[in-house]
Amino acid sequence: MSEKNRDGKRTARERVAEERERQKARDKRRRALIVGAAVVGVLGLAAVVGLLAAGSGDDKSDTSGPVSAPKGATGKDSLTIPLGKESAKSTLTIWEDFRCPACKGFEDTYRSTIHELADQGRLKVEYHLATLIDGNMGGSGSLRAANAAGCAQDAGKFTEYHDVLFKNQPAEPDDAFGKNDKLIELAGQVDGLATDTFKKCVNDGEHDKWVAKSHQAFQDAKLQGTPTVKLNGKSIFGDQSNPLTPAKLRQMVLDADK
Repeated sequence: MSEKNRDGKRTARERVAEERERQKARDKRRRALIVGAAVVGVLGLAAVVGLLAAGSGDDKSDTSGPVSAPKGATGKDSLTIPLGKESAKSTLTIWEDFRCPACKGFEDTYRSTIHELADQGRLKVEYHLATLIDGNMGGSGSLRAANAAGCAQDAGKFTEYHDVLFKNQPAEPDDAFGKNDKLIELAGQVDGLATDTFKKCVNDGEHDKWVAKSHQAFQDAKLQGTPTVKLNGKSIFGDQSNPLTPAKLRQMVLDADK
């Protein structure tokens, strides 16, 4: 065989080998594109599902069927937990969420003033419960804590337990109140509350639908957030240009009492 023929066959073999390598490279790129498209599709679906879950977070509660309101609850649909004397000239309406840090800040600042004015017969307080943080952060701590507070109301100890919950509020992302055992443990700080009746009420979710209906009322009222605080129907909390103080709250109540 001549040198020329050997060179021709070698060149042909090299061309075939080169074409095979190019084909392998094309196949590899095609597989990568297919896998990449599949991954994008999965991530896209996950994103859509995530958005749907986030968008529907406030609508998970079931308000259908019979509602068990706590003993002594008043107002429309028995959604109000009252504190103080009915004869008081001023009414403080408070919408709160037990997981809400701003609600804890409000309670820590104004708790003693509110109790003092209520004890003096000058102020009637109407508590309303919402589950805003469950919808925003996930979990069930707002619902579970509100149900437990309703159980405390059944025992005539709402105010004491309400205060214990806010004093022991976990960090906002921590759904510690979602555990009934934790709520029952905290009830031990209220004299005579942690009874078998209270424990059963908490574990059975006796007032879950009442809480859901209360939160629905919060949404229907188109309130901006928690806490929402109104004195005699007028919003008094959250105005940075005219911030509320305990002294101002006391004076407003005294003025209305004249």
